[in-house]
Amino acid sequence: MPKFTVDGIDYNTEDLSDNGKAQLASLQFLEFQMRKIKDEIAVYNTAKASYIAGLKSELEKSNAKVADPAPASK
Repeated sequence: MPKFTVDGIDYNTEDLSDNGKAQLASLQFLEFQMRKIKDEIAVYNTAKASYIAGLKSELEKSNAKVADPAPASK
């Protein structure tokens, strides 16, 4: 008997109506897609950190000067 949990309560999938099973399938698909996006964001953040480190290294090599801050507008 496959089970799933909602709000800490276990339910049997066999007890669901057809509409309930469709809702559960949609929820499971959504959770899978959200995990996939979170994993992609982790990859992007890793790449971003690498690009920042590379840029900082290049800035140190070139002795780039810090730009003057823009004047505050009124």
